[in-house]
Amino acid sequence: MADETLLEHEELSEEALAALQNDVKEKVITARVGLLLRHPWFGNMATRLRVQPCDGWCPTAATDGRNLFYNSQFFNKLTTKQIEFVIAHEILHCVFDHIIRREERNPQLYNVACDYKVNNTLVRDKIGDVPEIQIYQDFKYDGWTSEEIYDELYEQADKIDLDELGKMLDEHVDWEKEQEGNSSGNKQKDGEGKGGRPQYTREELEKIRDEIKENMISAAQGAGAGNVPGEIERMIKDLTEPKMNWREILQQQIQSTIKNDFTFARPSRKGWHMGAVLPGQNFDETIDICIALDMSGSISDEQARVFLSEIKGIMDQYEDYRIKLWCFDTEVYNEDEFSADDGRDITEYDIKGGGGTDFDCNWNYMKEHDIQPKKFIMFTDGMPWNSWGDPDYCDTVFLIHSVYGRAPEAPFGVTTYYEDA
Repeated sequence: MADETLLEHEELSEEALAALQNDVKEKVITARVGLLLRHPWFGNMATRLRVQPCDGWCPTAATDGRNLFYNSQFFNKLTTKQIEFVIAHEILHCVFDHIIRREERNPQLYNVACDYKVNNTLVRDKIGDVPEIQIYQDFKYDGWTSEEIYDELYEQADKIDLDELGKMLDEHVDWEKEQEGNSSGNKQKDGEGKGGRPQYTREELEKIRDEIKENMISAAQGAGAGNVPGEIERMIKDLTEPKMNWREILQQQIQSTIKNDFTFARPSRKGWHMGAVLPGQNFDETIDICIALDMSGSISDEQARVFLSEIKGIMDQYEDYRIKLWCFDTEVYNEDEFSADDGRDITEYDIKGGGGTDFDCNWNYMKEHDIQPKKFIMFTDGMPWNSWGDPDYCDTVFLIHSVYGRAPEAPFGVTTYYEDA
């Protein structure tokens, strides 16, 4: 049963408030130790947040990525394990970059979406105890990004009552926005002072974001193998592993198509020292590929033009090539063919948009028209309606333009990720 009294506070004298703050600080320290023992990664991250009681402006809890701000009366009503949940909640807001990812979205809806994302993770991984209020949590959204959750909430905004769905567990502060009673001439530093919550420039928030990334990595090292949540491990992997530029991978994949078959007409020298005659590589100098542009809406015409310009630069290195090019959404359309000797420029291709996404339509189209490319390259957002396609039909390269920060990997073929220049 939700206990709304957790969110209610009474007037306290300065002496009573000071005594309460001392008691609550001990509970916060105990909660951090509990996280270190039971959930080492969260505990390591928690020790990097400075504990800041902020009863003057913060009714529940908040974070700027450097500090854990909290209301002493709110925390005093929580058990130690419930405080663990709230601390971990603030940590995930930092890690998921919710502090500055809102952009121009509706603040209330986006804050709710962020809480769904964070609370699902904590409840699923059994981090602390959920405070006795009705939080925003629904495993329907498990695995979704906060932006994807926001999009659904936005579409249903006229049909839902956010107050009936849940309550905010913390304050989602716009650290750049001027607050009433805290003018730019009285800016606080990192939560210190009594004038109100601190403010930061965009540049300062970017610096905090970099600090959070460094803390994520060092906390994972301190927590040890097996103690880092899977979702966080994947994020750290993306941060630390070197990535080949998508242009380099395209170059390699297209280059590989000229290695066509093996032949004894050109024997390999590798087996000569053993007296063995092995077939050598028979090179076919014609590049023969198919390209599909996913124009379901998330890839802009400009990005598609950049991609085609890169293809042109690669093809200009070869004397002979054939390229079949088309757009698709739920069906294939606007097929065109370019070759080395037809005098046409692939960058002049007429790009057309559509709606919906069905990857299978590409394989159906190739099979119906007896098209068997040496390499099939799909430029896509990586979000198919059903399957990713036929893994056995041809060699496939998925160039994925990551949407909402999500970086899916195709279940077959080669996956690389588009980044704007």
